[in-house]
This record gives sequence, C-alpha cells and structure tokens, in this order.
Amino acid sequence: MHKAGLLDLCVRAWNSVRMASSGMTRRDPLANKVALVTASTDGIGFAIARRLAQDGAHVVVSSRKQQKVDQAVATLQGEGLSVTGTVCHVGKAEDRERLVATAVKLHGGIDILVSNAAVNPFFGSLMDITEEVGRLSGDRISLLPAVLDGQGKRGKNERNPADKK
Repeated sequence: MHKAGLLDLCVRAWNSVRMASSGMTRRDPLANKVALVTASTDGIGFAIARRLAQDGAHVVVSSRKQQKVDQAVATLQGEGLSVTGTVCHVGKAEDRERLVATAVKLHGGIDILVSNAAVNPFFGSLMDITEEVGRLSGDRISLLPAVLDGQGKRGKNERNPADKK
C-alpha cells in the first residue's frame, strides 16, 4: 500500500510539472483582476497587455496618441480579450490621474500596475550620466502614488509589513 501511495504522488507531481511546462495550467489565473499598463500600444508593453488579458485580466492600455490606443484596443478586443484604453502621457499629472480614474470607473480599481513608459532626461553617452540624472529617470515620473494613495484601491489593499521603512 505504501508503494502505491508513493507512486500516485510521483504521478501527480509529474503531471503537474508536465501541465505547467506545456501551458496547460489553470485557466484564467488573473480572472477578475484589473491591470493597467502604460506605453502599451506596441512592442513589449503591447505584449504584456496581451498576455495579461489572455490570462483573464481586464486590461487598460495607454499611449500618448489616441490613434495608437484605438488600434491596440481594436486588435486585442478582436482576439476576444477584455481591453479598454485611454490616452496618457505619463509625464503629465492630469493624464496619469485620468488613467487611474478610468480604471477605477470601469473596473473598480487596479490590481496590477505595469509601468512600462520610460523617460530619459539625458542626451549623450550613458558613460557620462551623473547619479542625479540617473535618479531622475526612475523617480521623476510615477503612477505609484496615484495607485497606492487609494484612487486605485480594490478590496483591503493591505501592504506587506516588511515593506514599511
């Protein structure tokens, strides 16, 4: 009896590994989640938005140009995915606020934030960049305050106590 139980355990473990490696894992792991992806109308951002939607999330895409937003939304909705979009230049506070407000209005909040948009305030060789300018690239533009201050809040939105500094 002990050998049969061990064999059964090994078979279940092997099937689990086989399913995970073949993409046959549980269906829609992100069902009922809302994802906001900046700079998501082409390239890596578009691929991220597509995958999140394929995994069941409601995705809000954004770009600086309405035409690109419309094209991305049409393409993804044409694949049967739950996607909406809005114009957002992440360098403008009012655009960031509108982006978060759109997700909140349509879906009740934000569960996943992919900040794909980039800014580079420096022109020249990266070897000549100063630490201050380097910090500006990452700290200057952020959606996190809008999402974390409650505008994008869903459920309890509890933070990990280890994150407190």
